[in-house]
Amino acid sequence: MTGGPNSAVGEQAPEKTPGKPRKALPSPQGKGSAKKPESHLAMVRRARRINRELAEIYPYAHPELDFRNPFELLVATVLSAQTTDLRVNQTTPALFAAYPTPEDMAAAVPEDLEEIIRPTGFFRAKARSLLGLSQALRDDFGGEVPGRIEDLVKLPGVGRKTANVVLGNAFGVPGITVDTHFGRLVRRWKWTEQEDPEKVEAEICAIFPKSEWTMLSHRVVFHGRRICHSRKPACGACPIAPLCPAYGEGETDPEKAKKLLKYEKGGQPGQRLSPPPDYPGLPAPPLGAGRVAEADVSAPTAS
Repeated sequence: MTGGPNSAVGEQAPEKTPGKPRKALPSPQGKGSAKKPESHLAMVRRARRINRELAEIYPYAHPELDFRNPFELLVATVLSAQTTDLRVNQTTPALFAAYPTPEDMAAAVPEDLEEIIRPTGFFRAKARSLLGLSQALRDDFGGEVPGRIEDLVKLPGVGRKTANVVLGNAFGVPGITVDTHFGRLVRRWKWTEQEDPEKVEAEICAIFPKSEWTMLSHRVVFHGRRICHSRKPACGACPIAPLCPAYGEGETDPEKAKKLLKYEKGGQPGQRLSPPPDYPGLPAPPLGAGRVAEADVSAPTAS
């Protein structure tokens, strides 16, 4: 596989051959270990190796919002701002039963829409966004979600992150999704020092071939939600610890770290009520089916 036009280095390292023994990772370096400054080329090689390792750890990585079409994914991603994907997934069945199309949602009584999406928080602002984007889809796009980022970001409540989620997962257009987890991990791994999401996106796009962008986003987010938590990463249970310059910021004792694992890695239900067939964990329960560990391990995502 060759690098895309934004690739920083010519060719991507070759993919692993099935059945071929994995090359041993170096031993993790604890905090305070002496280490030569890493060159940009060395960082790119390490970043691509982390991506390959994550692909083996999470071969089932996927968007954690339930959806059946581009409109449902667009709406669910807008609702995911400042809440968990689980809460969105527990809310959208009733929402799409009531308003299955942009035309239906555009004609919704605002108070009725607000009441349905109330569990996701900030429901009045989100209702305004959903009404506005549905009306725009009805009036300007023939009731269809557009497949261009230039059009998507003009819709009410739709930022670049939301647009990339929709394009990558509903239209197959590669993109980097910079949410809270993604930004935290790529800075922790020293792939970038940028804080602004668009600058983060540009720098990470330059490291990886375009064909990897969407799945890289899923893998990084999966790792951030399950192992590399914001306040207490499970360093001692992390398969890529030897490649991580931040090893030691979290719990390094393997047994203690194992107790910090989330979702399928910790034997807990996932976030989707209808996960893909290859997902090895349990589906999430519907809304009102009892208390589950639905709070993410760091701040919720934003559009």
